[in-house]
Amino acid sequence: MMRKVLLSLVIMMSLGATSQDFCFNEMTYAPEATTFRLFAPKESQTVKVRIYQQGQGGKALKTIKMKYADGLWSATVKGDMMGRFYTFDIGKGECPGVFAKAVGVNGQRAAIVQMETTNPVGWERDTRPVCKTPVDLVIYEMHHRDFSIARPEAKHKGKFLALTEPWAISHLKQLGVNAVHILPSYDYGSVDETRLSENKYNWGYDPVNYNVPEGSYATDPYHPEARIREFKQMVQALHQAGIRVVLDVVYNHTYDIEHSNFQRTYPDYYYRKTNDGHYSNGSGCGNETASERPLMRRFMMESVKYWIDEYHIDGFRFDLMGVHDIETMNQIRQMVDKIDPSIFIYGEGWSAGQCALPTEQLGVKANIPLMPRIAAFSDEIRDALRGPFSDDSKPGWLGGVVDSKESLKFGIVGCISHPQVDMAKVNYSIVPWAVDPIQMISYVSCHDDMCLVDRLKTSVAHLTTDELIRLDLLAQTAVLTSQGVPFILSGEELLRDKKGVHNSFESPDSVNRIDWSNMQRYPQVFNYYSRLIALRSNHPAFRMGSADLVRKHLEFLKSPKDVVAFRLKDYAGRDNWRNIIVVLNASRKTMETTIPRGCYTVVCAEGIINEEGLYSIEGSTVNVAPQSAVILHD
Repeated sequence: MMRKVLLSLVIMMSLGATSQDFCFNEMTYAPEATTFRLFAPKESQTVKVRIYQQGQGGKALKTIKMKYADGLWSATVKGDMMGRFYTFDIGKGECPGVFAKAVGVNGQRAAIVQMETTNPVGWERDTRPVCKTPVDLVIYEMHHRDFSIARPEAKHKGKFLALTEPWAISHLKQLGVNAVHILPSYDYGSVDETRLSENKYNWGYDPVNYNVPEGSYATDPYHPEARIREFKQMVQALHQAGIRVVLDVVYNHTYDIEHSNFQRTYPDYYYRKTNDGHYSNGSGCGNETASERPLMRRFMMESVKYWIDEYHIDGFRFDLMGVHDIETMNQIRQMVDKIDPSIFIYGEGWSAGQCALPTEQLGVKANIPLMPRIAAFSDEIRDALRGPFSDDSKPGWLGGVVDSKESLKFGIVGCISHPQVDMAKVNYSIVPWAVDPIQMISYVSCHDDMCLVDRLKTSVAHLTTDELIRLDLLAQTAVLTSQGVPFILSGEELLRDKKGVHNSFESPDSVNRIDWSNMQRYPQVFNYYSRLIALRSNHPAFRMGSADLVRKHLEFLKSPKDVVAFRLKDYAGRDNWRNIIVVLNASRKTMETTIPRGCYTVVCAEGIINEEGLYSIEGSTVNVAPQSAVILHD
């Protein structure tokens, strides 16, 4: 089969249809006639397109045999097809094709809509919030249901439109984040859009239609225009608030193979197989896509471009980026640069299993130097702080594991080469992998694994509520004063927990929802988070963005074993504070740390931040309260 696929590609390219100019435009509408095209095997005996009145149920209004020419199957249907639905069938079952732009309920049939009619008022004036460098971002990862389902005043609970409501915008702006990373928001398969009253939950890492918003987050999944318009309204509202929108994309696998649109249009072309003929499973989900193949690569590029052009998306987080090949990721970055270089691209620098491509060809963390201006998550700083991903019960530096100190330092510098970081003592990496700090995502928790509160409760013995809060704030202080791109999980600013559930991908709302009453229960947590974010945003010393500048201006100070202290010196990043000192103390005791002699203004101490100053000290030492941070400047 694969030899036939490659032969078909050779024929296409000989006719001028190269992977660079091939376009997945499967439907072209005009009032007089609509033309359908499909990339499917030439050897298929019959390829059909069916026209339907509705998005589900009922018999086909028309069934048209498609003809093969120039590497594509095509058919033209006369008459005005606006508002109709369609499917393709090559004998493997009906599907909406691989690049449907609108679908009916549950994404079973593609829809013919006029995309211009889905634009909200003023959409043509929508502009991307300014971002000069990725380290200026503070990324807030959220799931639509988590964020709004339990908010008392939310009118559109669990929907795209919740993020257009005043309470949502106000919360995000008060917190100070300037980028929202939304978990998969394309059409996915695990939630039945015809039974939304059952409130079934899923994160959405099970793609069906990659280029259409998910119907369960729309007010009406039956009408194709609703999900499109409401997604745009969400983006527009966030942009107006100065907040960028990052889309979580899952091109590395599909919901399954047998029922996937890829498999039903061109069997086995889009998937990798092992040498013994089995489907490779680097995704851990039963299949992995073959990004290195010309038209899978082209599909990913066109899909990214489509989300930018049609939905004004500002960034992309690639799920299991380590499954994709380096060349594909670089071509996506180069394409995006031509549109807007400020669009941020980052991903997980690992796979979930062994891939059918050699590791040296894959977008894993160790190969980040080969992928300019693409970032990866740092599990070094994450696990240094909280403990190893492989065992929820084991603590990290926050729980007194002092041999995690060097890994924490590696994260603070942005995973670059630094003369004061001993790579022999860093977890997971033996050499620095970021060329500049803009390639490193600094975080301590995300939707995966336990959230920060649950992990601290599980791994730190005899933890009181006061200590829990102190360690939570200390963890985020490390993240937000690091030189990488900071990333926090939604709800952590409210001391969120998930009832101890490690993998909540399909847990109910009672586990996943944000408990907004925590705002009144723990007001000091939100206050600290918001002021910490403001401190970072107001002081470029924390976000220099250049490895050379970090090596020049960031120096670690000698400190006790359970303390990390560093100085940002000589107006780092052209900051208006000459020297800034950050001291992080994970000990349950007050620790004295030596600092360069001078007169200092303390702006952070014992869980309180005030940029105007809390108090002044003079001398060559500073006392840091248990499980807390001190930040001061001279």
